[in-house]
Amino acid sequence: MRRRTWRSRVRTATAVGVLDVGCFSARLLVVERGGSLLDPVCSHKTRLRLDRALDREGRIGPEGVDSIVAAVGKAGEIAARRGVDSVFPLATSSIRDAANATEVVERVRRETGTELRFLSGQREAELSYLAARRWFGASAGPLAVLDIGGGTVELAAGEGEQASFARSLRLGARESTRTWLQTDVPPKERIAALRGFALERARDVLAEAEPTLRGYRTVGCSKVLRQLARLAGARPGRDATSPELHVDDLRTWIPRLAVMPAARRADLPGISRSRAHQALGGAVVAEALLTVLGGSLVVCPWSTTQGLLLTLLDRTEQRGPRRSVA
Repeated sequence: MRRRTWRSRVRTATAVGVLDVGCFSARLLVVERGGSLLDPVCSHKTRLRLDRALDREGRIGPEGVDSIVAAVGKAGEIAARRGVDSVFPLATSSIRDAANATEVVERVRRETGTELRFLSGQREAELSYLAARRWFGASAGPLAVLDIGGGTVELAAGEGEQASFARSLRLGARESTRTWLQTDVPPKERIAALRGFALERARDVLAEAEPTLRGYRTVGCSKVLRQLARLAGARPGRDATSPELHVDDLRTWIPRLAVMPAARRADLPGISRSRAHQALGGAVVAEALLTVLGGSLVVCPWSTTQGLLLTLLDRTEQRGPRRSVA
């Protein structure tokens, strides 16, 4: 029996939600219309390990696809029980960039009734910027927003509510690890090569904007950056919702991470076991990008998911029903 189909267009409803299907989890986050993202009416996460499901050709294997189907089905059941059918089912780069992405989307649609949707890397960058802007407010001044995901890195900047600059680079922590740091304890030459490549790509993309962006406040919006900030000494709690991460912290920790196998990295503060294997790659990319952007960032707890939710909420309140967010 086919499960209830979610609408990916906003309708008149008491709540809106986003199902974010990524490499490590599928997270359903629902907020009431007129409510606050700080007080969601529903938050549910199903663990995924799509990094383990990819084969050498970049295809998601049968077990990985099964886990996606199960996670989407479970989230649909939870949303239906709560009477929420205005949910945007977002698949991130882990699925979007897979060699069999079309097959995965079709299988999920056929078995759950939900058609996963993709956003471009540029659009994801714009949404991360919106999330950071709403978190810090207009008084924060010009922002340069950095989001290091698994497959891609999103860069966005602006002075107002919307980003005036948005780009996506295939430099995510997982992708960089798969491409450059294949061994558990990679050679120094490979680490240096990754750093050089990341620096070159960032400077090519930013080009003439680099001097201007160095004067902006740099914000980091991703789990990768939150974990690196924790590793560098930031402590969780009410006073550390927006910890800082400095390039010197990364330059101290990269040589230490480089000589540790993933099992040992998982014992470090802030480094989760599921992400330990890509911690070094994420740190190297972050160090290169901070070198270009001015040397430090402040971590924002909101990112693409929250930016998409804010967009959905804005459009239901300001433009009425049946407005596409894509």
